[in-house]
Parts: sequence; structure tokens; C-alpha cells
Amino acid sequence: MAIVGFGKIARDQHVAAIAATPGIELAAIASRNAELEGVAHFTTLEELLSQAPEIEAVALCTPPQVRQAQALAALRAGKHVLLEKPPGATVSEIAPLIAASRLTGKTLYATWHSRHAPAVEPARAFLAGCDIRSVRIDWKEDVRVWHPGQGWIWEPGGLGVFDPGINALSILTRIMPRPVFLTRADLAFPSNRAAPIAANLDFTDETGVLIRAEFDFRQTGDQTWDIRVETSKGTLTLSSGGAKLFHDGQPMVDEVEAEYPALYQRFVELVGQGASDVDLTPLVHVADAFMIGRRDVVEPFDD
Repeated sequence: MAIVGFGKIARDQHVAAIAATPGIELAAIASRNAELEGVAHFTTLEELLSQAPEIEAVALCTPPQVRQAQALAALRAGKHVLLEKPPGATVSEIAPLIAASRLTGKTLYATWHSRHAPAVEPARAFLAGCDIRSVRIDWKEDVRVWHPGQGWIWEPGGLGVFDPGINALSILTRIMPRPVFLTRADLAFPSNRAAPIAANLDFTDETGVLIRAEFDFRQTGDQTWDIRVETSKGTLTLSSGGAKLFHDGQPMVDEVEAEYPALYQRFVELVGQGASDVDLTPLVHVADAFMIGRRDVVEPFDD
């Protein structure tokens, strides 16, 4: 396997997860600006595809704005493709990738790493057996800590605060027993940026449940990644991005984060089955927010 795009997330998560997963081996890096000692290096994906035919799969960790063309080239070259989240800069660009995956018989996996957090499946099982009254999401972090100097995140297609916020939406759409849809969005755009720094969202489902989400990139101090669900059986709280789960304040799950190893295990399974997994629901919700959202201009942001 090769990693294409060797930035912070690739270094922090993908390298160790690949090493911990039976069935795959990191054999190459394609990056203009970074290398990994002991691993073959190529400057571009094109160079990798032409000079390393033994590579069977690629993990695309590049910014979403350039990923569609890379994924298409890799699929057409006969490689399995893993897409970091979000799977692309737009919703419509994924359909040609699905078609190419089917035509070539290669796996296409649009990943949502937060769905592999340890509290997610227990929360899903709990909520399947009770009436949901309301949901509150607080997803607030310091962009300077998590995306230092990453200008692409503020460009069109970079998603701004929705880059982490889409993680919350990926969990929400996994644990809720019925599909949800957006009813209102308020987006805060810095005067010098093309992507939002904060967003307040309202969702509901066919039963009228109120779902409120607040995303903010300006959080300092303690970081907040919580989902609280009021139900007929009490309050269910996922915290720490889904690593912990509480029922009426009593712990149900408190485990070490293992999202990326689980993600790569899923990828190996898909390749073995000759299958793909491309769920665009979280990205569709973000697109809806940009479509119906009220846009407010706020003070400029400088990294």
C-alpha cells in the first residue's frame, strides 16, 4: 500500500494504523514535501503509478480539492483506493469514482473514521430500543492546534469548520435509527476566508425530533467533541469524539482510541470481498448547510 499526501493526519494516524493491520504493508509514500525513512518515496501519484507497479492500493490523504482526479487515476491504474474524509470537495464528483470502481473491479472506500470510535456501536444499539426526544451536538476545537498552517482548509472545498464537524455528522447518521435532514443553518465566515469558522445547525427526522449542532473552530483550552441524546430511557452522552459513553452519568464505554486500525481492518475486508463502501450521507448534510445556510461575516482569522 502507498500513502498519497503525507501531512499531519497521515503521519499521526495512517502510518501506525497500517503497521497494526494484518494483510497490508506500507510500501511507498507519494508527497512533494515529505518522506518517511525506510519507505520508498515518489514526488507525485503519477510518478508512483508509473514507477511502482507492485503497489496494489493507495490511501489518499491529500486535501479534498484534488482528490477526485487522483482517485480516478488510481482506479484506472488498477489500484484499490481508500479516501480520507471527506471523500471529496463536492458530492457529484464521487459518482464517476463509483463507476470506475465497478468497471475496474477495485475497492473504493470512503472512510468516516469517527464511526469506528468505541462508543458509536453501543450508542446505536441503545438508541434502537428507545424513543429519542432531542439531540445536542457540541463539536468545538482550536484550528491552530489541529490544522496548523493548513491554508487549504479555508479555501472553497476545504470545508472550514465542517472538516471536524463532519466527524460529528458521521456519528449522528450512524447512531440515529431514522434518517435526519437539515432544517436551518447559520454559518460564520471570517471576512478574509472562503470557508466558515463556526456553524449552528438544526436537523430533524420524520418524527420531528429536534437535533441541534454547534461547531466552532475558535475553541481554546479544553476541546469539546460531545453528543448528548435525551431519550425515554434517560440521557445518553458520547464524549471525547465517541471514545466514551455515559448513560445518566454512569460510564458504559471508556476505551483507548482505535479508530484508524479499525478503519484499515475494514478496508482489508472490503478488498478481500471485492466490495466497496461509499456512504455520502455526512457530506450531503454539509452540502445542504452551504445550500440553505444564512451567512454572517465575522472578524478576520489569521493563523
